[in-house]
Amino acid sequence: MAWLDVFRTVAHLGSFTAAGERLGYTQSAISRQIATLEAELGTPLFDRLARGVRLTEHGRTLLPHAEAMLERLDTTRSDLAALTELTAGRLRVGAYDSANAALVPGALAAFRAAHPQVAISLTEGLSAHLLDLLSDGAIDLAVVASYEQDAYAAEQFDLQPLLDDPVLVALPPGHRLAGRRRLRLAELADEPWIAARRQAETTLLAACLRSGFQPRIEYAVSAWTAKLGLVAAGLGPTLIPALAARAARPDIALIPLHPDDTPVRHVHTVTRKGQRLPPAVEAFTGFLRETAGK
Repeated sequence: MAWLDVFRTVAHLGSFTAAGERLGYTQSAISRQIATLEAELGTPLFDRLARGVRLTEHGRTLLPHAEAMLERLDTTRSDLAALTELTAGRLRVGAYDSANAALVPGALAAFRAAHPQVAISLTEGLSAHLLDLLSDGAIDLAVVASYEQDAYAAEQFDLQPLLDDPVLVALPPGHRLAGRRRLRLAELADEPWIAARRQAETTLLAACLRSGFQPRIEYAVSAWTAKLGLVAAGLGPTLIPALAARAARPDIALIPLHPDDTPVRHVHTVTRKGQRLPPAVEAFTGFLRETAGK
């Protein structure tokens, strides 16, 4: 492409010397580059005159093609620079439901304010499903959680710790224990519980089993809005991750558990191992960490 730029400049100025002054080369360097291009194409491009040069018929035919290719190259460079400068591009994020309560939306809002021209998409799902999407290239970054530090395939993914997400007890404001600073789960052994399913061992209420009692699950609903609505109505307590509690309604009490009773989810950002991260992903990760630290 450098040859074509030299050729275009010489064609417009009609002189090797003038082209050299324009481009910062010597006259002999310009002459060598034109000779190399002519050898590559197998035909003379300029008639050498006593004063300056003039395009041959082949040179006149080449000129519009050279200009089009150089213009396309300039457009390509501009498009690539836009990706680096985040004035274009895309950001495809996947996150599980609790992270989408406040953490991810806060980071996305900050990212969009800083880089409004980047297209954003958000996919919600279970952590295992998000990793499948990441592996298939359908998303660029996943926010996942697990109660085990090494729950995901480290040989396939690059996991970076984001935060630890402890579980809280959600109680109706008028509950007898709503004013406590900290609770033991055993103190709620006789309560009618609210959970995602009636099998305690497959829900957050597995912590009750580890605390020595079988919780009586009276209401089984999956969405956090439904669970907290039942809590607010005085129908029983539920367990809720702190991340989800960031968006909880104000008419419930959120009480920390004793450390011995507290399940803690480990939240990570995940990308594909060996993948060069797009600039948008690198920038968003910074906003995500900033939001997580608030």
